Amino acid sequence: MAGKFEVYKDRAGKYRFRPKASNGQVVATGEAYETRAAALKGCESVQRAADGAPSSRPRASHRRTDSPSRIAARSTSTEG
Repeated sequence: MAGKFEVYKDRAGKYRFRPKASNGQVVATGEAYETRAAALKGCESVQRAADGAPSSRPRASHRRTDSPSRIAARSTSTEG
């Protein structure tokens, strides 16, 4: 069974949507909307934007890390 979107009224009386995984776990929560219809439109917008969207993973840091062998080579260098 695929996941689903749920539209609900929060404690402040605003409408929100939340995508749920097939196991029922909430994956995210949408922003607050004044009306249920607006929350449904927001939900549909997210669904359209996500359809076929590629997934990506964070890029590795470009910060240089010195390996122990590089550190050892520098410390034994005879250059001034």
